[in-house]
Amino acid sequence: MNQKKQSFLYGAVILTAGMAVVKVIGALFKIPLQHFIGEYGMGLFNVAYNFYGPIFSLATAGFPVAVSRLVSENASLGRWNDVRAVKSVAGPVFLAFGAAGAVLLTAFAPLYCRSVVGSADAILPMLALTPAILFACWGAVYRGYYEGLRNMGPTAASEVVEAVIKLVLGLTLAASAVRWGRVEYAGAGTVFGIQAGGADRAEFLIMAFAAAGAVLGVTAGSCGAALFLSLRWRLKGDGVGLRVRRQAPPARKWGEILKSLLKIAGPVAAGSVAMNAAGLIDATFLQRRLGDSMTAAPERLLGAYPGMIPEVYLHNPESVPTFLYGCYTLAMTLYLLVPALTQAIGMSALPAVTEAWARGDRPQLKERMGSVLGITALVCFPAGLGLTALAGPIAELLYGAGGATPIVAGALLTLGPASLLAALSTPVASMLQAVGRADLPVKLLAAAMAIKIGVNWFLCGIPEVNIQGAGAGTLLCYLFLVVSQLWCLGRTTGVRLRAGRLFYKPLGCAALCGAGAWTLHRGLAALGAPGWLAAGAAVCGGAAVYGVGLLAFRALEKKDLLMLPKGQKIAKTLEKRGWM
Repeated sequence: MNQKKQSFLYGAVILTAGMAVVKVIGALFKIPLQHFIGEYGMGLFNVAYNFYGPIFSLATAGFPVAVSRLVSENASLGRWNDVRAVKSVAGPVFLAFGAAGAVLLTAFAPLYCRSVVGSADAILPMLALTPAILFACWGAVYRGYYEGLRNMGPTAASEVVEAVIKLVLGLTLAASAVRWGRVEYAGAGTVFGIQAGGADRAEFLIMAFAAAGAVLGVTAGSCGAALFLSLRWRLKGDGVGLRVRRQAPPARKWGEILKSLLKIAGPVAAGSVAMNAAGLIDATFLQRRLGDSMTAAPERLLGAYPGMIPEVYLHNPESVPTFLYGCYTLAMTLYLLVPALTQAIGMSALPAVTEAWARGDRPQLKERMGSVLGITALVCFPAGLGLTALAGPIAELLYGAGGATPIVAGALLTLGPASLLAALSTPVASMLQAVGRADLPVKLLAAAMAIKIGVNWFLCGIPEVNIQGAGAGTLLCYLFLVVSQLWCLGRTTGVRLRAGRLFYKPLGCAALCGAGAWTLHRGLAALGAPGWLAAGAAVCGGAAVYGVGLLAFRALEKKDLLMLPKGQKIAKTLEKRGWM
């Protein structure tokens, strides 16, 4: 057998490295895109993306998790012919789901945009996303299969391929749409053949076409990733040799494997959709609620942002809710960076925990669960609190000073702590799925989403609070979710983990990180340092304080370090210096 399994943490490092590259590319995509299409265009882009998100999550998270869990379970028990059969069964099933999702998105997009969101301009970017669902389902089979074999390299590489295509093609199409649309309107009074009916309306229509161009880049990236994974399979396979498969028991019947796959995929897919429903909830309810406030008390809502809303939106009051929602999505772009860091941990943890659970190895199960929670805390705590401490400087660095940037920074103050909790919830949900309780994440998240909807509806309906209330709803939602998930995980496995012992040292060090970053930025700003320099130095200084705190309080575990590349050498060095 040529296939070599990666340790849980080694796989997480590979996925995290890939995601780090993807997020950098994503920033290079979204920051210039915001300058091309403005807050209004970003609002349209995210309306489309958030409607597509729950369906897309089936392909990118739900389906791969189901395949990964079944492959991991069979591999741990030596049923290698069943491992291959899972891939054969999943292929046509997932493609059928992808085709159904594409049809549903096409059918309901016009109704959703006009009747629910109240923004007909969002139809164009939504339709541009339709083919991406099919491509994502195609790639999901390969991603889940390799992850189940604890080989995270193909998934990480395909995500980078997808991000690069999105960056190059998406920005090119968006910039071209803006340029050609304005030239055509100046010469003929139309935008891509459509009568605009005024300069303001023409600009909004151009932004809609530009957002659709950016979304086409996303679709092309999804296709490119699927092609890469397919080619990788044909050239390198999976490393499971013919001799091993001949020695293994015969594969079960196609129908039996399909039943097992659907039994896992059903609740996992439902949980994945629920996990990604937050964006759809925001896209659906926030603009409608802001529109109600704008109609009932426009002077109170606009009074919350003196000089921050451009004149073009003030002259067209019906566009103000989309503008404010666009500002909120810019804050959400930064918020989502933190959960993305631990998504890799959850993906890598699932097959590792599944293996220990399937074998009934309780000590190994407890060790791996503790490692997952401890590593997650080390990663997400400083990121979430640091984002809160530097909300204003980071928003100004990325989106420029003045204008709508204070609106973005205000949202980040509550989204920072919420991102910490959201990041913690992802690996815990993966572990619940790994131990056969894939139904619990979706049930708990349904209750958490109800809290979010209720809080958002109340707070965002207050004109003076408006969009800023959405962050509070997200924070309370994930606070409930994390606490309930940890309690259910302990009840299901019978493993007693001391959450305080796992979390208190990273949380204390993260608090020092945030305080140090905030203090350093204030000091440099008072000395007249440029904004980019003060923000960059504050981020680096906060990271240094966090590292020193981890060493001083001996928050690093040797067993976790040993799973890293060169981990034995790192652990030996730290032990010599008395830091472990």
